[in-house]
Amino acid sequence: MLKRVFLTPFQKFVKIESFSGILLMLATILALVWANSPYGDSYRELWQYDLGIVTETFEFKKPLILWINDGLMAIFFFLIGLEIKRELLIGELNTPKKIAFPLVGALGGMLVPVIFFLVLNQKPDTAQGWGIPMATDIAFSLAILNVLGKRVPLSLKIFLTAFAIVDDIGAVLVIAIFYSGSINITLLLIALALLAVLYFLSYKGIYSKFIMFIFGIIIWFLFLKSGIHPTIAGILLAFSVPIRQKIETSKFLVELENVYSNIKAASVLKKPILSHEQIEHVDNLNDWSAKFQSPLQHLEHNLHGWVAYFIIPIFALANAGVLISGSENLDIALVINIIVCLILGKGIGITLIVFIAQKLKWIEVPSDISFKQIIGVAFLAGIGFTMAIFIASLAFASTPEFIDSAKIGILIGSFISAIIGYIILRIGSSKESEV
Repeated sequence: MLKRVFLTPFQKFVKIESFSGILLMLATILALVWANSPYGDSYRELWQYDLGIVTETFEFKKPLILWINDGLMAIFFFLIGLEIKRELLIGELNTPKKIAFPLVGALGGMLVPVIFFLVLNQKPDTAQGWGIPMATDIAFSLAILNVLGKRVPLSLKIFLTAFAIVDDIGAVLVIAIFYSGSINITLLLIALALLAVLYFLSYKGIYSKFIMFIFGIIIWFLFLKSGIHPTIAGILLAFSVPIRQKIETSKFLVELENVYSNIKAASVLKKPILSHEQIEHVDNLNDWSAKFQSPLQHLEHNLHGWVAYFIIPIFALANAGVLISGSENLDIALVINIIVCLILGKGIGITLIVFIAQKLKWIEVPSDISFKQIIGVAFLAGIGFTMAIFIASLAFASTPEFIDSAKIGILIGSFISAIIGYIILRIGSSKESEV
């Protein structure tokens, strides 16, 4: 029962994220090759192409890359919000004991890289990039763990997923507080009032995908125009989606039996179509199924594939195309800083804080996780990619000459972190299995 309810869905989640990591890598390679090929101009022109709505009285146009970073990524953050809410209510973050281990790891993985960045930073103009090495790319890191197969225990994958989610919470707060523009209070208050309506409806057990969609578009637009990054709207919208089913399993099973009996007793046409009775009973089945499903779980399930297989690879394709041949324009100090922060900041930060917390008995590490495996995962956490590139685009929005340097640092740092983490986990896990 436990395996069916918890382990099997989690293993499916890991498989989706692992394949997403492969797509992410392919999209990154394609972007780099395309941007540095003879057709590099077409790459840059494509993402700068203006799209939008233009009328005599209204104009709303943005370059394609901003539609991706502000629009599609809002859906990505919406999914993160659903995952965070689920984990906080019923998952790996719903009790102090469960959250202690990944929380300590995440704090070390966020604070130490930031300290490293600020200490190593050499220019006031690049200081705003301190948030870049904070978050972990769960798709890439889980892809590496999946390559190791049975050498790593499932509890290690759960730990990585849990602290990556805590990382995401920290990154979201940083984006909201430090990387948003000047705020239009009036528009923000209107957006928050609409969110309050959704929260009230959710509290009353009222949920409608249509209302959520309409309100979501309006709230996203208001956040965009208010100066708060619109991806934050995705997080806040997700928290208005109810997690509780409208009917319990026992009630659904009774109704399912009734619908089955009714369909079995209904008249059957000789033609290959349903009779009116059958249509009515099938509609009843759909209604009961909708009531039985958790709205949050249903949305998360439906969105996960789209985000993993489409939105994140498109984001990588649009953002990873760094012009390597223009290295004379790179800020080498920034590149090295980010590389060091991702590799050593994460590797040392997570390992050291977990070690101290374990010695002080603040946390309890699962018995099937060795300390070598914690070290390996700590270096895997240096794969910052998606969130790191996203934060870099926000941090250097007013100084775009540093964006390519930041991206190169992220790509190199993430690549080296992946290799180090993989080697440590492979060697450490092999020795553990021998013992």
